[in-house]
Amino acid sequence: MRTVVVTGAGPDSLGLATAVALRDLGWRVLVSTRTEPVEGFAWHPLDLASAASVAAYADWVTATTDRLDVLVNAGIHLDLRSTWTEAPLVDGHEIHWRTNYLGTAHLTRLLLPSLVTTAQRYDEARVVHVVSKLHERGTNEALFAGVHPYRSWVAYGTSKLALVHDAVSLTERHGGEGLRGYAVHPGAVFTKVADRGLETSPVLGRLRRLGRPLERRMLLTPEQGARTSVRCATEPALAPGYYSDGTAASPSPAAGDAAARTRLWDETTDWVAGQRPTA
Repeated sequence: MRTVVVTGAGPDSLGLATAVALRDLGWRVLVSTRTEPVEGFAWHPLDLASAASVAAYADWVTATTDRLDVLVNAGIHLDLRSTWTEAPLVDGHEIHWRTNYLGTAHLTRLLLPSLVTTAQRYDEARVVHVVSKLHERGTNEALFAGVHPYRSWVAYGTSKLALVHDAVSLTERHGGEGLRGYAVHPGAVFTKVADRGLETSPVLGRLRRLGRPLERRMLLTPEQGARTSVRCATEPALAPGYYSDGTAASPSPAAGDAAARTRLWDETTDWVAGQRPTA
């Protein structure tokens, strides 16, 4: 049975909608949230900002299944009001970078042997990074030097730009073994991401709750937003690359910088190696 890992499958999320769609197609689906189990799915907790949690999740996946066809990765977007003047740090890294990119890259690297083994056995495996059109706000300079002066939306965009690079690198480095990398912009989707992003403002939070009916009508549902991820996970012979709102698209010009992509891969490899527990 084809098996997929979908991270970030909390209530009303793109991840959960993706997981449901793939389960309905007959796939075996393994999911994660940070704390709460997901009813109807094989589940294990995962905090992408914690190296120990990522390692434990990867160990759980490899102990649960000997076949991994697809990994679908999600992330966070905080400070939607753009009020932060200093970068919140986790393990010395800006929080979006630490969670969206480093945590995701760490998990992907740990599961890479399982993905490649499946690709060699069944001809193909895939990694689908859920990114954002906002990757266009990211810069290659910020991949290595951080965002100065700090702007949370640029930091978020930079974390997503890094994932666009990573999707290309996965195909470049492991495409010959049958692995394909995809970066997906799902469109403007009504999810609970904004709830967390506005949690520091009770007033705006209340206003958003009042405006939910209108927002629901204007934005895609999670089920509609998940269609691009599902397509990239399942459509036979679909070319790897960047997909926006369901179709192949061109990412930002910064995503075409091969030198930055190579440096990012190498520095990420070194960072991941440093997360291994010592005896």
